[in-house]
Amino acid sequence: QVRLVESGGGSVQAGGSLRLSCAASGSIFEIKTMGWYRQGPRKQRTLVARITTGNTPIYADSVQGRFTISRDNAKNTVYLQMSSLKPEDTDVYYCNVRDSYNNYWGQGTQVTVSS
Repeated sequence: QVRLVESGGGSVQAGGSLRLSCAASGSIFEIKTMGWYRQGPRKQRTLVARITTGNTPIYADSVQGRFTISRDNAKNTVYLQMSSLKPEDTDVYYCNVRDSYNNYWGQGTQVTVSS
């Protein structure tokens, strides 16, 4: 069984920063891509950022230059440093981990940015 534990969400004023963390544990076989997605009420889940085993990051256009994704392979942990936050960044953020066979999701963490 695979478990993803997210932390770091919360409330912040516009222009502020938050750092999300997601630690994977359990029967994961060769983690490939790790990433973060977001989802608002009655909306589809969309990519925020993901990072490959070789540390190549991909960002959504809306967060390029403001968010930084990183990973610690020894700890099976992925991070999302969010800076210059905007009210439109408000959403539930979900950690995603893909290994050779499966696609796993965290429980979600709320990020709220007030103006």
